[in-house]
Amino acid sequence: MKMVLLSALCLVGLVSPAAAAPPERLRWEPCPVAGSAQECATLRVPLDYRAPHGERIDVRVSRIPARRPEARHGVLLLIPGGPGSTGLNRPSTLDIPAEVRDRFDLVGFDPRGVGKSTPISCALSPQDNGKTMPWPDADGGIGENVAQGKRVAKACADNGGPVLRHINTPNEVRDLDRLRQALGERKLSYWGLSYGTYVGAVYATMFPRHTDRVVLDSTGDPRRVARGWLANYQIGVEDRFPDFARWATEPGNELRLADDPAAVRPLFLDLAARLDRAPLPGLTGNGLREALLRNLYTDAGFPAIAKLMIAARDGGEIPPQPQPPEDVLQNVSAMAITTVCNDVEWPKSIKGHERAVAESRERFPLTAGMPVNITPCSFWPYEPVKPVKITDNGPSNVLMVQNTRDPSTPLAGAREMRRALGDRARMVVVDSGGHGAYRANGNACGDDAVTGYLLSGRLPAADVTCPASSGQ
Repeated sequence: MKMVLLSALCLVGLVSPAAAAPPERLRWEPCPVAGSAQECATLRVPLDYRAPHGERIDVRVSRIPARRPEARHGVLLLIPGGPGSTGLNRPSTLDIPAEVRDRFDLVGFDPRGVGKSTPISCALSPQDNGKTMPWPDADGGIGENVAQGKRVAKACADNGGPVLRHINTPNEVRDLDRLRQALGERKLSYWGLSYGTYVGAVYATMFPRHTDRVVLDSTGDPRRVARGWLANYQIGVEDRFPDFARWATEPGNELRLADDPAAVRPLFLDLAARLDRAPLPGLTGNGLREALLRNLYTDAGFPAIAKLMIAARDGGEIPPQPQPPEDVLQNVSAMAITTVCNDVEWPKSIKGHERAVAESRERFPLTAGMPVNITPCSFWPYEPVKPVKITDNGPSNVLMVQNTRDPSTPLAGAREMRRALGDRARMVVVDSGGHGAYRANGNACGDDAVTGYLLSGRLPAADVTCPASSGQ
């Protein structure tokens, strides 16, 4: 009976599963990036936390030690987004203030299933690999999405192997607590970005006593895990598009599309519809829509959108769209699909999806129904885990930072996470566009609030609103 109870407590995070088999201390070796002092090690974690003494898989970890050991506070873990993004080189590549680098060991990692950790692949066919956003047909039909969803779900079941069954957010969180122990730390500070905010919120729920200074940057809605994140693209793209429209009508802009920002939206919709009817070599209507969504993440993506629109308008040569190597694309696709399908139950009704797509296309034409369309998760052969409910139980040590116009994780969804965390959290809202707020858009008010919290450990007394920086 005692062992059964211990296993049950481990599964909900009340007792660390690592207590049954403490992780070995990490053995560091040089793995510099761009001349950095980065070093790497491999953490062995249970494949299945219900069998903590069974098969092990690898989680590859990196760090850059604090530059002032005498002032060292602890570890700042950098949790990547995605799901499916690599995080191994983030200690070397992220823009992190010198005073934070002085006081923290910066630690990155590839989550289980990703990159240099034990990776997964669904061995998807060329027609399905990389197609993780379910764009409906030009007429709004979802028949091909249904067929693709069935193909992808079967390919993952046939080719994913045993690791695929154990890819989910709670298991990534359990891996991170084993990493905490392997690092010899009583508590973790961390900066989670995008999907990494959900990982961070789940860690703060499952292991609240082991959290120190928590930063959640660009946060999704915790009420409808995964499904809600996809659906929120329809809101986020609408929130963000006016920033692009203003840029595309600035005097002196060599890629200027119109004289008035109000003219850019109907131009985009007309070009997408035209491409639906008569695609150009290398560009369809949905290709233009997906390019819009992806390039709204940063202002630096605006020229790419404008160039595609000009090519579509004038019948010019389509600029090449970069793609990662085949093996990387297979891994990223498998991780994105597997995590969201294993994390929560998805609706299975084809008719229900048809109705949702039709309504979304009417209300949110920029995304043409994609965010509420059917996915492989509706045909997923495995039972999902029960999502961890985010609550206000735990220490008040969470600082959220959020742009007002985020195409991926809109402010409306972040406010729901703020409500769920209650007095555990404060939120810094930055009047800016794009995905990623801290050190991403030159807003000194937002950046200083986060840096100050990391250095002091003191939350603001109340939520903070930061005005737009000059030039934003």
